[in-house]
Amino acid sequence: MSSTIDINKICDWCGKEFIAHKSSTRFCSHRCSGLSYKASKREKHVREQNQRTSELKTTEIISSLNYFTPRQFAILLGVGKSSVYRWLADNLISCVRLKGKTLISKEILDKMFVNPSEYIKKKKLEEEAVSEFYTTKEVLEKFNISNGWLFKIAKARNTPKSVVRGKTYWSKTHIDKIFKDKNPSSFYKNDWYSVDEICDKFQLSKDVVYRLAYENAVRKVKEKKQVFYSKFDIDKIFKVKETLPEYYSMEEAMERFNMTRDQISYYVRSNKVPRTYEGKFVKIDRKTLDAVLAGPIIVKKR
Repeated sequence: MSSTIDINKICDWCGKEFIAHKSSTRFCSHRCSGLSYKASKREKHVREQNQRTSELKTTEIISSLNYFTPRQFAILLGVGKSSVYRWLADNLISCVRLKGKTLISKEILDKMFVNPSEYIKKKKLEEEAVSEFYTTKEVLEKFNISNGWLFKIAKARNTPKSVVRGKTYWSKTHIDKIFKDKNPSSFYKNDWYSVDEICDKFQLSKDVVYRLAYENAVRKVKEKKQVFYSKFDIDKIFKVKETLPEYYSMEEAMERFNMTRDQISYYVRSNKVPRTYEGKFVKIDRKTLDAVLAGPIIVKKR
């Protein structure tokens, strides 16, 4: 079904104005689209050739030196810099360190290829047959996870599986290894709060917890459909707030006095309750609003 919207756009290739029916359209015609694609392929090819030429020139310059840094030595051998540092740490290559600068002699490179050791081919690891399986239902029930999460993490870990007559079977060994430490109650107990724990400890609603976490960029993790927030970040927020004037957010005031947003705004404006703004969020002075909305005091006569 074609779109009925008309959007005025400028072609990325020819610069002409045209009418598009999708916001993602970049070109006015198939011809401009093809020319742009060919131009990008040419630019990529030229860039790769220039980079290769630059690397060859660098290798020629380095090969003419008598001493190399680990990075130059790695370029010359066509390996990663970390590999050279690992060889140095294992004393496979000798070097000289001068005030933090590491230099490797060209003679070391020549000696590496004099009477080299015999090449030993690595033995191919034998594949072990998988004989024990879980069904999908058994995995979900045992580890208390969702079907989507199972397939997502199994795909990421390349977990062996087999489909027989429409039923999926998972390798028991691999599944147990993946989910053995995935119990939120024990894994996150020391350093993380659940949302319910924050609500109980600080007497807050869930909406307020989510807002505070968003405003203060609190670190969080999600496990088995449950969100956990950093204890350090949450405790830090409330410790800071103890030294500052107490404020209500609009949501907190609405929940505290069981009023709508318009009602709270009316009392704040009409009674000139002090308030400040943090971005798009309003902060209302707690003591003043409590005094304005306090219930009547009845004095009994004796």
